[in-house]
Amino acid sequence: MSIDNEIDPIESEDDLFEHFNFTVDKGQQLLRIDKYLLLKISNATRSKIQSGIEAGSVKVNGLNIKSNYKVKPFDEIVVSFSHPPRDKDIVAENIPLDIIYEDEELILVNKPSGMVVHPAHGNWEGTLVNALLYHCQHLPGKGDIRPGLVHRIDKDTSGILVVAKSEFSLNHLARQFFDHTIDRTYYAICWGVPKESKATLRGKIDRSPRDRKVMMMFPEEAEHGKLAITHYEVMESFVFCSLVRFNLETGRTHQIRAHAASIGHPLLSDAAYGGDKIRYMSSIANFKTFAANLMKLCPRQALHAFSLGFDHPKANERIYFEQDFPEDMREVLYRLREVTNHGANRN
Repeated sequence: MSIDNEIDPIESEDDLFEHFNFTVDKGQQLLRIDKYLLLKISNATRSKIQSGIEAGSVKVNGLNIKSNYKVKPFDEIVVSFSHPPRDKDIVAENIPLDIIYEDEELILVNKPSGMVVHPAHGNWEGTLVNALLYHCQHLPGKGDIRPGLVHRIDKDTSGILVVAKSEFSLNHLARQFFDHTIDRTYYAICWGVPKESKATLRGKIDRSPRDRKVMMMFPEEAEHGKLAITHYEVMESFVFCSLVRFNLETGRTHQIRAHAASIGHPLLSDAAYGGDKIRYMSSIANFKTFAANLMKLCPRQALHAFSLGFDHPKANERIYFEQDFPEDMREVLYRLREVTNHGANRN
């Protein structure tokens, strides 16, 4: 997000990529697929197309192909590329990065809360992308406002992000996100305790008709919006909050925040979704003060991207990374455990 509680133009992680579907005309003569796509996709280069084919981002009739494949009439072609360059120049800035892992193909960082992921709408400096350009010098997608990015997390969400360092890895990772084969785990501190300790939330997500800055869940059969699927499990229950683990099957804007709010358990301190108000036991002075202090300790949505698992683009193996909670969430959890244990011991 570029402005507090405001949604940037990216509707979902899928929109970090270009998606094309072509059905080859019945009169099409045999033509190499790289040449065919060069004619069909504006702003694409032959090297980008060939790199995408190599990474598996181009499928014909559901199958991976090589650059010398010749398209035939009625072939079904599906393409998922990173977005084309933008006109805005992004300046590299010497901003410290918390690097979890790095090799020639990718870099994983632990993004702190408060840092915007990529430049947009008046936030052209101080972003994670500005820092990455200084550290890496070169990232795929020269001139793009989101070079190397295949996913993102909100400004006030902390945790793991993977960034591609080559065009091949960008397309390889993009395909995994597009196919929903990435393993992602988030932890959140929610108001209250969900009735079901473990469940799957499904529905269409779209901008709220009452407030265009937030997202809202709609029934799965709704004609508008995009399908959002979230799996959750309550890991710890406290006096008036819970620690909940979320696993994303899809990657929509504000998906966890909107899903949690839709079942009446918004994230602690999440002002956009009602989490900045004391939701339980507000009539009891001691608890009201305690809850207010928790929100001062963690004045942003209590959401952390805890783990990420995916296939390495070149190593041909599954890799997995975890990043523990930041200090603000650790302190809130400590206080919640303390008061919960004290109440249990007293009884």
